[in-house]
Amino acid sequence: MKISVVMSVYNGAGTVGATIESILAQTEGDFELIVVDDGSSDATPDILASYAARDPRIRVITQANSGLTRALIRGCELAGGEIIARHDADDRSLPERFRKQLEVLRDDVVLVSCWSRVVGPGGEHLYDMRADGDEVRASLLRDDIRSIRGLTGHGTSMFRRADYVAAGGYRAPFWFAQDLDLWLRCAPRGRIVFVPEVLYEVRYEPGAISASRRGDQVALATIALELRDHPERESELLARATAIRPRRSPGSRRAAAQSLYFIASCLRTNGDVRFRRYARMALRRNPLNLRAWLILLRRVP
Repeated sequence: MKISVVMSVYNGAGTVGATIESILAQTEGDFELIVVDDGSSDATPDILASYAARDPRIRVITQANSGLTRALIRGCELAGGEIIARHDADDRSLPERFRKQLEVLRDDVVLVSCWSRVVGPGGEHLYDMRADGDEVRASLLRDDIRSIRGLTGHGTSMFRRADYVAAGGYRAPFWFAQDLDLWLRCAPRGRIVFVPEVLYEVRYEPGAISASRRGDQVALATIALELRDHPERESELLARATAIRPRRSPGSRRAAAQSLYFIASCLRTNGDVRFRRYARMALRRNPLNLRAWLILLRRVP
């Protein structure tokens, strides 16, 4: 087959079906879909088995819960296609994504992405993410943690398997920021191109990134940049990355309220009256969220 779509899922019963449907609806149908079930304990295994029984292009790999990075390493190792397309288990690809990305994956291109749309829990349009390939490549080659730019979503990426292997692939020590670490090593190898159309939808869930996880992500992203600038310190820096592991946290009502407020703010900017529902949800979790009170009192723009 031409493309190996690599996806990891953990307890994704609520969204993985719609994600797979969006992949099966691609106008470029010459692909295999490798789904690594990372130890799901909900209905995910049954959903995956049902799809695999219906379409021979789908391969389901089951493993004990080991985290996204290790699941992606395994999926990419099993990829039989010349091209690897990433996909996240709660996102959707528009039907033309694979075909249009393949069209621009020429000999001098090492990485292809596209513009993406961020949608809320109910599919509400929050905002679009756009980028230019030359600008992103320049940023990956030189910028620091304060200004580094990457793709418009990990799941938007498409690259040759040969380039992935030559760059060293995903690295297990990076529990988070595994995508940035890979892009930093791909950037010197060739051009980065974005298809200038929204071809991918990123699903934003309230509280998906807790405050503690955000700190871990920044710490690992900083190490990835140090590895770019100081390759002679690889052993030391990878040991530091290995020591950073996710901390189990129940999350906080305040963090959840902030996420809900963010959704409300995006919807209000778009003139979508559904912002009121999310603002009220934010206040139920944190009645002291003053910004949620303020947008409820203001008129819709």
